[in-house]
Amino acid sequence: MSEEVYKRAEEEADTPDLEGQSDDSSDEGDASGDTEMDFLRSLFSRTLGLSPGDKVLDELTLDGVARYILSGKCKNIICMVGAGISTSAGIPDFRSPGTGLYDNLQKFNLPYPEAIFQIDYFKKHPEPFFALARELYPGQFKPTVCHYFIRMLKDKGLLTRCYSQNIDTLERVAGLEGEDLIEAHGTFHTSHCVSFLCRKEYSMDWMKNKIFSEDIPKCDSCGSLVKPDIVFFGENLPARFFATMKMDFPRCDLLIIMGTSLQVQPFASLVNRVSNSCPRLLINMEKTGQSEFGMGLFGFGGGMDFDSDKAYRDVAHLSTCDDGCMALADLLGWKAELEEMVKREHALIDSKDAKKKDKEASQSSRSTGAEAGKSDKTE
Repeated sequence: MSEEVYKRAEEEADTPDLEGQSDDSSDEGDASGDTEMDFLRSLFSRTLGLSPGDKVLDELTLDGVARYILSGKCKNIICMVGAGISTSAGIPDFRSPGTGLYDNLQKFNLPYPEAIFQIDYFKKHPEPFFALARELYPGQFKPTVCHYFIRMLKDKGLLTRCYSQNIDTLERVAGLEGEDLIEAHGTFHTSHCVSFLCRKEYSMDWMKNKIFSEDIPKCDSCGSLVKPDIVFFGENLPARFFATMKMDFPRCDLLIIMGTSLQVQPFASLVNRVSNSCPRLLINMEKTGQSEFGMGLFGFGGGMDFDSDKAYRDVAHLSTCDDGCMALADLLGWKAELEEMVKREHALIDSKDAKKKDKEASQSSRSTGAEAGKSDKTE
């Protein structure tokens, strides 16, 4: 705010309005309070860059988002996704009461549920994590409608990048390449020795063989534990997460947030990295990521705003992620294409799995035959 504008505002505030004077001193106090609050809103919003942006959507609904995408003005879409996009594949999310992962870890006798992903606890007691990894290991599940909707955004040249909290690698199975994807909380795709002096890298196949043979993975070089490259509590997020978000979010035209509680930082704060004019669509079972009380008190940002009279860009579509993506695809005229993609890709996965099982059965049969032959010769 320039000194001239600030001085003029002070003079106007000091000039009495004789015609509008009231004998009720409380009215004067209310008016003064409103003026001060307006000034504070202006000061904070200008200083912190929280001023409301232009309204881009003609309607704060899924229809309004679809019309915006079809307008040709929406060319850079970022997806932020969490465990909720994989639940229909059979993978539990973390926090849903009753069905969430944290509610079903009693068999591991943990001091508290989150300990299974605490790096210090893992180094002392790796067994619970690797037992859980056998149950949730990538390759046992198929991507969902939601995963293939994101793939469709890529195929149509609209996806800037997908920022995922998930470690199940289903985005890759659905067809996203490494460049399309930021695995903010890491991945099973590679593994490393936990020793800072070693850090030897291991492949996904190596780790899979160790996990399913029920061996605790140990480094061939130094004997330390080997951990998949997923981010535990107490570890830093990948450097690429921080480097890429600075480039991607300022130029985002539409942010689609799906299947996440937006409770884990710094991932959750990404919703505030887009410009103040960028529309944000939440597809989730419940509203989340809403404004902090302190920010809402002053009438500006700090989170999602779906319901206030100042809402101008945030849309909440409450449904499963699959249903929400299919509804949006329908409004875009992509529904038949999406349904065909899911059917085709799932058939390919089933075919590969069948061939793999046939190969393993054949190898097992040959091995059994060889052993029988040795036994006959011995006798």
